[in-house]
Amino acid sequence: MGVPQLDRTQREVYKQLVRTAVASRQASHEAGLEEALLELVNVRVSQINGCAACLATHVPSAREAGVSQGRLDLLPAWRELDAFGDTERAALRLAETLTRLDDADERAAATAAAADHFSDEQLSALEWTIVLINAFNRVSIASHHQPGVED
Repeated sequence: MGVPQLDRTQREVYKQLVRTAVASRQASHEAGLEEALLELVNVRVSQINGCAACLATHVPSAREAGVSQGRLDLLPAWRELDAFGDTERAALRLAETLTRLDDADERAAATAAAADHFSDEQLSALEWTIVLINAFNRVSIASHHQPGVED
């Protein structure tokens, strides 16, 4: 018995997840969140989760959205660098705590810090982005999706 491809085995469930992601992205844009920020969050969450398939999608998308390769290369060390602004730091902190779910106090602090930079609508849209990239990471990891890798 092989590994089930969740996106192929239960196609309607996966299609609903994709529809939700499309609605989330639209809500993010309507709330005024920049594509570069959303892609930074997608990349960081995918790094934490070790999702190669999602990284293969979102790293190029981040570059297309204007994120420099240098910033992408150093993204795991964002806390140590001046290259990331306060708004990005708040979003990345929120992304990390909503991905790891290991410290309720840090989650509350990260949410409060993010609220200093984002409206309620933006914060909600950002949290949906984080929730959904985590869902896609898990679908890809469970399905053993492999990205095409160029040398």
